[in-house]
Amino acid sequence: MAQLNPDKIQSIIATDCGSTTTKAILIEKVDGEFRLVSRGEAPTTVEAPFEDVTIGVRNAIREIEELVGKKFLQDDEERGVLTPRVEPNKGVDLYLSTSSAGGGLQMMVAGVVKNMTAESAERAALGAGAIVMDAIAINDGRQPYQKIQRIRELRPDMILVSGGIAGGTITHVAELAELIAAAEPRPRLGIGYNLPIIYAGNKDARSYVQEILGSKTDLRIVDNLRPVLEEEVLGPARHEIHNLFMEHVMAQAPGYNKLMKWADAPIMPTPGAVGLIIENTAKQEKISVIGVDIGGATTDVFSVFQDKFNRTVSANLGMSYSICNVLTEAGDENILRWVPFDINRDDLRNRVRNKMIRPTTIPQTLEDLVIEQAMAREALRLAFEHHKDLAVGLRGVQQKRDISQTFEQSGTGETLVDVMDLGMLIGSGGVLSHAPRRIQAVLMMLDAFQPEGITRLTVDSIFMAPQLGVLSTIHPVAANDVFQKDCLIRLGTCIAPVGTAKEGDPCVTVTATLPDGQQVEKSVPYGSIDTIPLADGFAEVVIRPARGFDVGEGRGHEVKATLEGGVGGLIIDARGRQPLYLPEDTENRIRKLLEWYKALDVYPMDVLAKYAKK
Repeated sequence: MAQLNPDKIQSIIATDCGSTTTKAILIEKVDGEFRLVSRGEAPTTVEAPFEDVTIGVRNAIREIEELVGKKFLQDDEERGVLTPRVEPNKGVDLYLSTSSAGGGLQMMVAGVVKNMTAESAERAALGAGAIVMDAIAINDGRQPYQKIQRIRELRPDMILVSGGIAGGTITHVAELAELIAAAEPRPRLGIGYNLPIIYAGNKDARSYVQEILGSKTDLRIVDNLRPVLEEEVLGPARHEIHNLFMEHVMAQAPGYNKLMKWADAPIMPTPGAVGLIIENTAKQEKISVIGVDIGGATTDVFSVFQDKFNRTVSANLGMSYSICNVLTEAGDENILRWVPFDINRDDLRNRVRNKMIRPTTIPQTLEDLVIEQAMAREALRLAFEHHKDLAVGLRGVQQKRDISQTFEQSGTGETLVDVMDLGMLIGSGGVLSHAPRRIQAVLMMLDAFQPEGITRLTVDSIFMAPQLGVLSTIHPVAANDVFQKDCLIRLGTCIAPVGTAKEGDPCVTVTATLPDGQQVEKSVPYGSIDTIPLADGFAEVVIRPARGFDVGEGRGHEVKATLEGGVGGLIIDARGRQPLYLPEDTENRIRKLLEWYKALDVYPMDVLAKYAKK
């Protein structure tokens, strides 16, 4: 076991076992700060014919050994990583891992009231890194037999049960327990053990839950998620989810017993670890943060506002396996509004279907790329709308604590997401991290999230966030060093005035004093977007919004700030917010899109113009 005193840690290896690829990174202390030294990857080996996840882990680490000329693996393949470090070129001080292999952590949640305790249970599960397959509630509109059938069909890894404040309902909690008992649920992985159930509800109902579920399930009892309507306590439930993930889900996956012995800290679900690095960034920088990871099948959105962390999984929104769902949910019109040329709707649908049945293909032409990035905008927008719906203040706070009355009342929680307060937007996932031009990722995120005021834009270059998230539990300084210096690519800072006007009316004037002393001034009219080049460093900026526009200090009020540059420099987005200005007629819409793309140099305009003339 490695020495976990942070002051003595000089070198770290961390791995992330994904569903298809296992990624390893080597972090070492260089000139007083932690930096990424090397990385390796190999196919994940959790499935046949290998059925041993540690083979992929060793292969990924072996690639690092070859690249840096050091030895990190023990000769005995059963014993894994060499810790603690024996000499400068042999071993590391710390080995950590995360995993989403085998489908990650899949859960169901249950609560008495759908938009209160069931919603709190969903937040607890999502924050722990789970995919929530379904949320069952007494008032969700389904018959008992339908809920029982649903539990049997889904076969989750575990179920989180909540409901009833202190001194509140017992009968409805007992009813939930009886539904689960009647379903006789079996776990997704492994045989011969009972399904884990976490009970985090009214403590007065514990004896009833124990009597109903104790003999049929592996029941764990933790503190109530909602001890009173005005308070939400998610920590104990999330901690128990992590424990059960290790004991049951990981223990049943091939080779994980070995991997758990190798690691110097508990293995975490990949999304839960990503959430930790987002939380760590918000804490270290003292800002509000949104992070998004758009994958082939799902899109995860993370946020920290008012010191409250939230995560949502849009399990049906992705860029390959789930791309047809994006088309269905967004609709043709919303996809095509981002495309600066005419395209037949049947052609669009066929392209989308081809991507779904050939999920590993990448765009071969500029036309394909523009359409894929239009799809990405809508997937991100829909996932963000879903996130705002769940990242809310506590519902029912001002309602009477009579359960029959709470059934009759809708939730009053308002979203915690305030894009005017947003300090940093972090993008990750292939379509953002591997965009041919970084400025394309900038515009996709601006169009989808529509940040207001002043917001730093970044992208995770090689998806190190999971490994750095688990590292933040032991060494937050090291995690933040690497995340800020080696993981994030600065895309620039967006200045987005909020207000409405006619196209071409005055909107905002920005005067920037660059690091070399040069002063640049840009006046951007409503409906347009422009940039002030600033690849590195910071600029002293004065922002003067027109009357009726707000950049954070009130309508028409000037703002002075020191802003960071990046690939896109200072991006002045005067296209309005909620909604973003976009002409409705096709001819003017295409004209406007081409104007924006030219202003930011998003695509090769000579090629794009040919498509637009067809």
